[in-house]
Amino acid sequence: MFQDITAQIAYSDSVPYLATVLSVTSIAATIGWRWWKQKNTYKSLQSLPSPPKHWLLGNLPQILAAVKQKKLFRQIFDWSQQLGPMYVIWNGKNPVVILSKPKVIDNTIVNGMKDGSLIRSEQLRKAWNDISTPILIGETGSEWQWRRKAWNPEFSSSSLSKYVEMISQACEQVIETLKEAAPPKEVQVDPLFVELTMRVISCLVLGIPVNKNSTSHEGQPLEVLKVYEAISILGYRFLRQATGEKIWMKYLPTKNSRDYWAAREYLEEFLTPRVDLALRLREENKTNLPQVSSLFLESMLVKIAAKEPKYNHKTLIAESVEFLIAGTDTTAHTLSFAVGELSLNHRVFQQARDIVDQAWQSFGCINTESLRELAYIRAIIKETLRLYSVASGSTSLETQRDTVIEGQVIPRGTRISWSMLACCWKRWRSLC
Repeated sequence: MFQDITAQIAYSDSVPYLATVLSVTSIAATIGWRWWKQKNTYKSLQSLPSPPKHWLLGNLPQILAAVKQKKLFRQIFDWSQQLGPMYVIWNGKNPVVILSKPKVIDNTIVNGMKDGSLIRSEQLRKAWNDISTPILIGETGSEWQWRRKAWNPEFSSSSLSKYVEMISQACEQVIETLKEAAPPKEVQVDPLFVELTMRVISCLVLGIPVNKNSTSHEGQPLEVLKVYEAISILGYRFLRQATGEKIWMKYLPTKNSRDYWAAREYLEEFLTPRVDLALRLREENKTNLPQVSSLFLESMLVKIAAKEPKYNHKTLIAESVEFLIAGTDTTAHTLSFAVGELSLNHRVFQQARDIVDQAWQSFGCINTESLRELAYIRAIIKETLRLYSVASGSTSLETQRDTVIEGQVIPRGTRISWSMLACCWKRWRSLC
């Protein structure tokens, strides 16, 4: 009997131990199996060049450090110079194939998007959607299609042509600012173009008057510096998350988190009156209300709210923030780079000025007819985009099936990104 009791006690003591051993063994086996599967899945990528990496974190420490220093595109450019036209960086154990050969990038994107073998990467979509809530650029499939169908007509050339006068008015304000700051006073052109671009976008999307001295009754006036700071903070958070920061980190008591929530709150307060008014017009099926301007009634916000019932208060705010982010920096900085290059190339600047003067003398203003005569100006902008891509490598695609690029098998689930800066550098070197 004593032996039976001893055996029972020994057995009862061993049960928790055995359970612990089994649990640890199961976890280790699961981790090992996942490691083995991932290693074999991406085995074909091991032959590609890669920067020196941490055994567990891969190149993630270098990537996050570059984002923090706001030198991510420079880091990718440097790696492209060192490693060649196709290489792989490792976000932990997950590979990202980087391309820097123009023809390969073009063929990969066009053919991949066309045949469905490439879509926007899941990590990038989550990063875009976490700015506020699901938006056009953060969706795919049917969720992307209905949003694109709603907004795309508003950005067609035929729709935008009627806004030439408004764009011209915004440009005249820039000219007046330049006149007020006559030499020898130095003028920073980038803030000028940020204001110009944001006023144009805010007028198109939100119906806010371009004229900074005008007021509207639909909501708060546009304070360019405050709005720009807020969208810059959200854009910076997008970059951090797109390169590895976890979604839950926005809830930590850090300066980045506090800035993020403050920026979101400010933009929501700024946009809410106009979004609510657009929805009110839809719900009451009215084309006008007292003190509602014709400019607001013609805004994209009102048109989209009226024709797409799937949009509500939250999603319209998110989509408006998306266009403020996507349109401001891309356009403003491209204009700044163009002006910078023109200041260094007197012959090109002189020819551009002569062509614009001639169009002005012929038509008396800049309109849709005179714009057709400005092919040389369009060429300058295209060359600026080639030399200074403001979205260099800020997006990526993901393979939906095994894909061959330049003879290299790229496994399903691999992210594909590119460095336009490296492309431009190689093109420039070949011309020298």
